[in-house]
Amino acid sequence: MRWRRAGRGAGSLRGLGEAAARLIAADGGPRIAALALDGWDTHANEGGATGRLAGLLGGLDSVYAAFAEILAPRWADTAILVVTEFGRTARVNGTTGIDHGTGTVAFLLGGAVRGGRVLADWPGLGSGRLHEGRDLAPVTDLRAVAKGLAVDLFGLSPLVLARSVFPGSEAVRPLGGLVA
Repeated sequence: MRWRRAGRGAGSLRGLGEAAARLIAADGGPRIAALALDGWDTHANEGGATGRLAGLLGGLDSVYAAFAEILAPRWADTAILVVTEFGRTARVNGTTGIDHGTGTVAFLLGGAVRGGRVLADWPGLGSGRLHEGRDLAPVTDLRAVAKGLAVDLFGLSPLVLARSVFPGSEAVRPLGGLVA
């Protein structure tokens, strides 16, 4: 099942989260869903605690809250993976924003997640450590995270994942230990 948010702001995102969570919580509902939250392609005036980015993160938090509340009876079996299609540069640009980069972050939450930790090989932000002198260096293929969840939650084989779900990704091994 795939949804796209219809409106702007935390309220519309909360509604999207509630609708998706209700469908998943229903008897016979889907076991997996994808939500696309638009508006993250910002480059200027992102701000700090009160800027545009803070507003976007507040909306994302409202989606998390809706899932946690509605899926409470099934929370122990729930895993939510949040990924982005692009990373960001390590330095602020001339318009108080950041531009497209390489390395990014993924969030994994839910009752099924073995959480409370950060999984990373931190490459550092020193000029000699940046990818192409400007980006956070990527250290984990996000497909490894998705594959790890699919193996642990759905019992899919790494071979099926490499051939059918993520074609051509045989060299990317599922990341283990994500599920409690």
